[in-house]
Amino acid sequence: MKYLYKILVLLLFIPQISNSQDDILSKINEIATLQQKVMMPMRDGVRLATDIYLPKTDKKVPIIFSRTPYNFNSWGDGEQKNRTHQRAYEALKRGYAYVVQNERGRYYSEGEWDILGVPLTDGYDAFSWMSKQPWSNGKIGTLGCSSTAEWQMAVAALDHPSHAAMVPQGFGAGVGKVGDFYEQGNWYRGGVEQLLFATWLYGVEHDKFKPRIPEGATQEDLIRISRFYDLAPENPPIDWAEKIKHLPIQDLLKNVGGKKEVFDKMIRRKPNDSDWYKGGLYHDNMNFGVPSFWFVSWYDVATTPNIALFNHVRENSVDDYVNDNQYLIISPTLHCGFTRATENTVVGDLSVGDARLNYDEQIYDWFDFMLKGKDNNFKENTPRVQYYTMGSNEWQSSDVWPPENTEMIKFYLTSNGNANTLNGDGKLTTLKRKIQDNPDSFIYDPENPVDSYGGGVCCMGNAVKGGAFDQREIEKREDVLVYTSEPLKNGFEVTGFIESTIYISSDVKDTDITIKLIDVHPDGSAYNIDETIQRVRFREGYDKEVFMEKGNVYKVDLSKMSTSNYFKKDHRIRIEVSSSNFPRFARNLNTGGNNYDESEGMKANNVIYHSKKYPSSITLPIVLKNK
Repeated sequence: MKYLYKILVLLLFIPQISNSQDDILSKINEIATLQQKVMMPMRDGVRLATDIYLPKTDKKVPIIFSRTPYNFNSWGDGEQKNRTHQRAYEALKRGYAYVVQNERGRYYSEGEWDILGVPLTDGYDAFSWMSKQPWSNGKIGTLGCSSTAEWQMAVAALDHPSHAAMVPQGFGAGVGKVGDFYEQGNWYRGGVEQLLFATWLYGVEHDKFKPRIPEGATQEDLIRISRFYDLAPENPPIDWAEKIKHLPIQDLLKNVGGKKEVFDKMIRRKPNDSDWYKGGLYHDNMNFGVPSFWFVSWYDVATTPNIALFNHVRENSVDDYVNDNQYLIISPTLHCGFTRATENTVVGDLSVGDARLNYDEQIYDWFDFMLKGKDNNFKENTPRVQYYTMGSNEWQSSDVWPPENTEMIKFYLTSNGNANTLNGDGKLTTLKRKIQDNPDSFIYDPENPVDSYGGGVCCMGNAVKGGAFDQREIEKREDVLVYTSEPLKNGFEVTGFIESTIYISSDVKDTDITIKLIDVHPDGSAYNIDETIQRVRFREGYDKEVFMEKGNVYKVDLSKMSTSNYFKKDHRIRIEVSSSNFPRFARNLNTGGNNYDESEGMKANNVIYHSKKYPSSITLPIVLKNK
């Protein structure tokens, strides 16, 4: 009976998708022509499958270009294909050609795929080909979120003359080393492996033995067979909440029967491995040649390094024109959730109010200004930085990030030596003289790590759900130290980068330190704002590993967090300190070994110090204005 029910549901649902698909296609056909499976040649002879949507006009037009590893085959149904048609329609009705292309080795594109669309010359060659078409005005803007955005930065460093503007959204996996951040494309945070790529690669990476279209197939043949063969893999469903616990980490994909070649080579790289600098990542030693309108989310996987990249480009491009044409929007949403903001925007379990913004209008005003030369007062009408402040639930703006009117205020950790759990005696104080010299200790067991609950995550299936959630259940654990301020007599806004320093000793060679920033409401509910982690062996830099010795105390500066959050009157500020946040971050097995190829860990007796000699602290950027 249950199978009959499923069939009936499918029969009811499929026509709805088809009708939606037909509606948008009919709108496109009224104003444009569609050239499918145009095989764009690269310099080495490899051809990349490309769909070109051309507005019905005799005038030369600028191009919106979207390059992606995802499936956009126009035939059949599916959310991704509907999105492609919708994006195309939005561009076409504004007088742009819309070009969408698969990276090499993806679907109908020839060649072998590697992450981030390498070689970088593919992007450059695509710009050259498009700019020479008789219908092109020679101006190209790139647009996309996540994997459709992340290739753009490194290609922007090549400074193609036709690459006139870009709109990268949720672009963290394209960021390598920027300033103090050695994220290497979201593979690391503070030297700790992020496990999102295990789950993402399982779902998207095509097998090396996949069916392949013969080389040299004609456009006519490709259009015909694409009606019948989608080339989209459909992997068996995986309970990642359970499977991601497998050790060693290097065998995560092997354990679930997934394709593992890309993961195999990357999981072995240390944060400063030279191979990170040979692929498709953008690093801060590269120039940047493209005006950009950046989109970031507060609950995304790489918020802080993404903002750091905006600052870096704005301050360091050798071209003053490029420096002066960098803009940023930071929304209170999950990964690529910009347009999902509603009158009551909910991230996780927390409402952050009406976070809507005229995203599309601003994007196309930007493109009109940059690609058409339209005198639309974009620069006069658009703040340099637009950011949403949670708590007060309002859009604000600034000419710089962080805003100029901020002061870094240090909050010190203190306790009588029993900060374990939310029922302990851990406190935050701004008065250094009130610090009590009674260190807190806990046992970190990698067999029983602290669960990831909410936060800025992406692409982890059912293993972790992103957003803000009440953390009190997590705070009942003995291996979570909880430090809370007194209720605030007056509310204040925290906007900018958040710094934290922890002094630690341990009986193992290496361990991790985690911190989570919490907004505690008057009813006791405790909502996570941001979180970070640091592997202690990398405390002196990512180019060397320095292990701990028993009995010594070590200063550890954690990777920065960031937010814009208004802590209301009677709310309290809280931080959690522990040594695990799993499975968002890989567990440290505490052995001092490679970690990725180990199956057995050891317990760590970790001690967190707070005294005048060892002042563990968190430093918040507080906005100097009254609410």
